Amino acid sequence: MGNKSCFLILLFAAMTSSSYSGSIAIYWGQNVEEGSLADTCSSGNFAYVNIAFLAVFGNYQVPGLNLDKHCDPLSKGGCTGLANDIKSCQRQGVKVMLSIGGGDGFYFLSSTQDAKNVSQYLWDNFLGGTSESRPFGDAVLDGIDFDIEGGTLDHWDELARFLKGFKSSKKVYLTAAPQCPFPDTYMGKALSTGLFDDIWIQFYNNYCEYNGDASALKVTWDQWTSNVTATNFFLGLPAAPAGAASGFVPADVLIAKILILIKSTKNYGGVMLWSRYYDELTGYSSAIKSHV
Repeated sequence: MGNKSCFLILLFAAMTSSSYSGSIAIYWGQNVEEGSLADTCSSGNFAYVNIAFLAVFGNYQVPGLNLDKHCDPLSKGGCTGLANDIKSCQRQGVKVMLSIGGGDGFYFLSSTQDAKNVSQYLWDNFLGGTSESRPFGDAVLDGIDFDIEGGTLDHWDELARFLKGFKSSKKVYLTAAPQCPFPDTYMGKALSTGLFDDIWIQFYNNYCEYNGDASALKVTWDQWTSNVTATNFFLGLPAAPAGAASGFVPADVLIAKILILIKSTKNYGGVMLWSRYYDELTGYSSAIKSHV
């Protein structure tokens, strides 16, 4: 075989392998022992970091951040010290999102107007708008992550539309973390809008998580990737056994049995991990990074 033919084969192989190369998203902010946001990004393991959580909002409540002991939003200076960390992450090509909701939050959208008010608050305080009380100072986040696990079944689609409607020189990304049963109870209507860039499906704490049968998980994965319009889909997992009540998948099992089934999906994006604290305990992201 000639050198030219060998070169073409190697080039095709490289192009094919990179076509489905994915990345890792991680949640940060719920345990002070996980280290700083800057260190999380500097690890080189993550393409997205979701700052978790804006846990109180909507229904005309005063919005409230819960970032464990990383910072106190109510103190003088609040969480503005994170501005430099956020900008450091972004300089390294890491998208930094604000995750709204969570499993223990107090949030509820009571009307279309309420959704509009929340979108304006998010725009003015975390995205491209202006406010005298921006929690992260002058840092402009890359978008909003919807981790909606309670509250209301309505108006999340309207919140997404309002957020996408703001005019900005910088793209506003929308991401979401639905539960794996399809369609998601709370986010089903919003996700049907096709406005979300990346969706990290939570394959844990649910009956559709991996139970030893990768083909069964693939059926659920295909439901999502075939019926919802988004740029990329991520497989959401806990980064340690203690990270969730159920659903932890050892790294070697993930690589050998699951990733080989889902990586060929045209809108495969990678793996989402909960959370940086648990990832620090196990080194999970480092173990899977070259295989994602």
